[in-house]
Amino acid sequence: MCGIFAYLNYNVDRERKYILQVLFNGLRRLEYRGYDSAGIAIDASDFTSTPPLVFRQEGNIESLVKSVYKDVSKIELNLEESFRTHAGIAHTRWATHGEPAPRNSHPQTSGPANEFMVVHNGVITNYEVLKATLILHGFTFTSETDTEVIPKLAKFVYDNANEEGDQVVTFNQVVLEVMRHLEGAYALIFKSLHYPNELIACKRGSPLLLGVKELAENKENGSAFEENKFLSKDGKPKELFLSSDANAVVEHTKKVLVIEDGEVVHLKDGGVSILKYENDMGELVASLSRASSVRRALSVLEMEVEQINKGHYEHYMQKEIHEQPESLTTTMRGRLIRRGSSKSKSVLLGGLKDHLKTIRRSRRIVFIGCGTSYNAALTARPILEELSGIPVTMEIASDLLDREGPIYREDTAVFVSQSGETADTLLALQYALDNGALCVGITNTVGSAIARNTHCGVHINAGAEIGVASTKAYTSQIVVMAMLALAIGGDTISNQARREAIVDGLHELPNKVREVLELDQEMKDLANLLIAEQSLLVFGRGYNYATALEGALKVKEVALMHSEGILAGEMKHGPLALVDENLPIVVIATRDVCFSKQQSVIQQLHARRGRLIVMCSEGDAASVCPSESCRVIEVPQVQDCLQPVINIVPLQLLAYHLTVLRGFNVDQPRNLAKSVTTQ
Repeated sequence: MCGIFAYLNYNVDRERKYILQVLFNGLRRLEYRGYDSAGIAIDASDFTSTPPLVFRQEGNIESLVKSVYKDVSKIELNLEESFRTHAGIAHTRWATHGEPAPRNSHPQTSGPANEFMVVHNGVITNYEVLKATLILHGFTFTSETDTEVIPKLAKFVYDNANEEGDQVVTFNQVVLEVMRHLEGAYALIFKSLHYPNELIACKRGSPLLLGVKELAENKENGSAFEENKFLSKDGKPKELFLSSDANAVVEHTKKVLVIEDGEVVHLKDGGVSILKYENDMGELVASLSRASSVRRALSVLEMEVEQINKGHYEHYMQKEIHEQPESLTTTMRGRLIRRGSSKSKSVLLGGLKDHLKTIRRSRRIVFIGCGTSYNAALTARPILEELSGIPVTMEIASDLLDREGPIYREDTAVFVSQSGETADTLLALQYALDNGALCVGITNTVGSAIARNTHCGVHINAGAEIGVASTKAYTSQIVVMAMLALAIGGDTISNQARREAIVDGLHELPNKVREVLELDQEMKDLANLLIAEQSLLVFGRGYNYATALEGALKVKEVALMHSEGILAGEMKHGPLALVDENLPIVVIATRDVCFSKQQSVIQQLHARRGRLIVMCSEGDAASVCPSESCRVIEVPQVQDCLQPVINIVPLQLLAYHLTVLRGFNVDQPRNLAKSVTTQ
């Protein structure tokens, strides 16, 4: 989804060329979120008499960079000019209202003089009403975006306040009044001609964080900070960063503050003040007398710059597929334990230990997610039902909200989201909270909205995932949910042997994934055979129904090939009509309770001259392959509930190589975004 970045240097000389480079690099770090246009706003030489400069361009960030330097040359802007203090904002846009075009790109402005400028992530749901009102007051709109109402509303508030009173209106007052009128989800950064060298950030539902780099007496060591230590107006040289996520900040500083919903963060004179607006029956209260000052402490990012670099790999997706042995190890670190004199094997999930009794008494467990996260939860459903004895239901977040499906106080609702900021999942979370359910979060992002707003949860600790198509986060989600099943079912004697076998399987899993990664060249060869195909079917059942869905989704997402994951038990209820000698069909037939049924499916497909690609356990090729025309992919065998972690890897590799061979963008697939923060 849209990427927001801002950079403010205070009391330290920075040339315009340097400022531009910081803004451009910040946007590059956010490219993986998906976008179709980009823009920046910086100051002219004389801020008091010349409007700030706004540059916007359709296409990729490099197109923006070229156009900026071209425009700078035309207007003879001095790139060597130094600024002691300067505030710049930048944005990558993922179109929601209006086609990709410079006029629809951000920053959006209040008018030709650029008195107020805004970058925005999210959707303003009442923008049409606001737009109609502003048009009646003489404003002219030049874009099709919902965002344009925000800077124009800011100008309207500012102009009216200055006409009505002798007291000068503050930047905070303007923004608070604007927020009072906005409905929807958003993260916003304001820059204004009337408030030089200041920025204001605020959010409601969309992610935003502040990074602080103190350039004098900098103490990089240590993980704890005194409250507001770096937030005061102490005159020390500082660099302040605002960003949609940590990837764009970590190369500058690890000291961050995650901005919370309802907070208005004001960057001025090297200090950071935080106001919290109040909610009164859902209405924002804009009066400063009702907006309380907040004291917050900075935290330390637990990530390294190396995590967001490609290293020796050609693409992030390739890197993340091959990182899975390490990411799975990190996910399990400290959670697989031996307990008691008998050294019985178990798991410890610290974020759930105080709520396990409540979960075990639940009427049912409801998994709620979207896309890949939903597929990961679907993988875990059988083992959770087996070990806990509790009914488990699955909900796609948007569908649950559309139906207003029943959620009860006796339910445990588990929200699965890699980013922890997925808009539909967040709305479903609020819906479940309103209905009194115990809410559990499973995310890859510490400090995310889902992590903060659920009663308890588990971080998957998969590390930064840059490629839009999730790979390592998916397999880590499966492992976390397998451990969740072990933790919930951990007080029964009858399934102790089963639990211990799964724990042993978890220990072995990273090495098994290393083995299956050796199929890389084989999957590249298969991709060469499928390069010209238009469709692909993937059949699975039991634990591997979700594998079929996820494998097909990966091919669909990045290779832009129609692919469909199908429950093999439903083959005769429609899909069989598609089978002929041309359509490639992947059948997942590894050893589990469904193995004999899958053998039957393979025979039926072969009888209809199906073009078969069968994934089976090592040594089973002869028993699953009905003819020499059938292509076999052999994978290591593990515990049935963990087999989907193994089985998805060849399909990830297939999707990756298909995409490269077909000449498409692997890491930024067409029309897609990494973190879907709008409905």
